[in-house]
Amino acid sequence: MTEYPYGAPASQGPSQPTEQRPTPPATGHMGGDQPQTPPNFSPEKPKKEKKPRRTLKTLLVGLLGGVLGAGALTGVLMLTGLVGPASTQVVSGDATQQITIDPADEDTTVANAVAAKALPSVVTVYCTFPEGEGMGSGVIYDTDGNIITNNHVIEDAESISVSYNGKSYDATLMGTDPSSDVAVIHVDFGGDEVTPIEHGDSDALQVGDWVMSVGSPFGLENSVSQGIVSALSRSTLLENSTGNTLYTNLIQTDATINPGNSGGALVDAEGKLVGICTLFSSDTESFAGIGYAIPGNYAMEIADKVIAGETVTHAYIGLSMQTVTAANALRNGLSVEEGAYVVEVTEGSPAAEAGIEVGDVITSIGGEAISSADGAILAVRSHDIGDTVEVVVMRGDQERTFEVTLGSDEALQQEQTSEEETVNLNGQEISVEDLMRLYEQYQQERSNPFGR
Repeated sequence: MTEYPYGAPASQGPSQPTEQRPTPPATGHMGGDQPQTPPNFSPEKPKKEKKPRRTLKTLLVGLLGGVLGAGALTGVLMLTGLVGPASTQVVSGDATQQITIDPADEDTTVANAVAAKALPSVVTVYCTFPEGEGMGSGVIYDTDGNIITNNHVIEDAESISVSYNGKSYDATLMGTDPSSDVAVIHVDFGGDEVTPIEHGDSDALQVGDWVMSVGSPFGLENSVSQGIVSALSRSTLLENSTGNTLYTNLIQTDATINPGNSGGALVDAEGKLVGICTLFSSDTESFAGIGYAIPGNYAMEIADKVIAGETVTHAYIGLSMQTVTAANALRNGLSVEEGAYVVEVTEGSPAAEAGIEVGDVITSIGGEAISSADGAILAVRSHDIGDTVEVVVMRGDQERTFEVTLGSDEALQQEQTSEEETVNLNGQEISVEDLMRLYEQYQQERSNPFGR
C-alpha cells in the first residue's frame, strides 16, 4: 500500500481500508493504448487513467472513541480556576474578529442526541468469501432498502447479509464503483420499519466541525465515536495487482475509525450524513488518531447513479505518465527534478485538444503542485467532468500553461471492460471468469487425481 503523497504525513504510516476480513495471500492510465517508455527512463510502469476491476482486500473499520473523564477533568480545572472563558483574536485582512470560547458551553447531550438519531440508520454488513468471512458497516440510504457501503467491504463476496435491529437480512449487490470504493447493496426488509439516514452537505464542512463516526468496529455493532474534522481535501491512491482505488478530497477526522467501520456513517452535529468512513492511517492495524471518510455528497452522487442503473463516470484528461525523479531527470536531461512525464497523449482527448505533448513534464494541475504520476491522476480525479483546469508543463526548458476542459471516462471504461471480459483461447472467445473457473478446476484435479 502506498503512503499519502498529498496530505497525510508519511510518518503516520500507510493508510488502510477499514473492513474486517481475513488477510489474503500477498499478492495511472489516463487513456489510450500501450504507452512507450522514453529511452533510459525509469523502468517504473507509466501511470494511466483506468477503471480498476478490483480494489484492495485488506482490513479497515472504525472504533468508538471515548470521552469519559473529559467532563470530570474540565470540572476540576474550572473549580481550581485553571480553565475558564478564554478569548482570542482572529485577524483576516483589515478585519479583527473577537471570539470568546467557554469550555462550560460544551453539552454532552449533543452527542447523545446525534447517536440516538444516527444509530438506527447504520447496519452491520457480513460477507462470506472464498478465504473466509468478513464484515463492515453500511448506511441505509432510502426507504427502498438501498444501503451505501465500501466496495472493499463486499468485493468478491459469495454472499452478503446485514444485521439490523437484532435481525439478519440477506442482501444483494446493486452495483459498485471500485475506483471510488463506493458500493450499493439492497435489502428487502419485508415490511419491517427502517430509518434512512438524513442527508447532509459535505461541501459545507469546515476544519474544526464536530463529527461522529457510527459503525461496527471490530464487530462491535452500534458503536459511536465523536471528534472533529481535522482536515479536508486529503487524497491518496491505493493499488494492487489488478487496479487502483483513487481516494480524492477525503475528510480527515479524529473520530475513531477502525477495522469494521468501513462503509459506516460520518455524521455532523445534526446527525446528518457527511461522509462514508473508509480508511485510517497508522503503522499498525489499529486507529492512531487519523481516519478518513469519502465525502457524503460524492458517495450519494455515485449511489444515485448506481441505483438508476447508470454508468458511474469520472473526470478524464487522456494521458499516460511516469514519475520524474532527480535520478531519471539527470539521466534524460530534463529541466525539472520532479513532476509527471507525459509518455502518451490519447488522440482526441482533452489533453490532446489543449495542446499537451509527449515529453512534457506536468508540474501543476489546477493550482496543485505535481510531483508524481500518481499525484497527477489524483489531481484530475479531484475535479468534476466539464471543469476547466490550468495545467502547467515544462517543455524542454520552457514553462507552458494550458487550459484543459476535463472530459468523461465513460468511453474508456467501455473499452477496458470489453478488453477484459473475454480472451481468445485457441480461436474461441472465453470469458475471464470462465477461464479462471476452468483453471481452478484443473488445479483441484491435479492436486487430487483420484477424487479422494
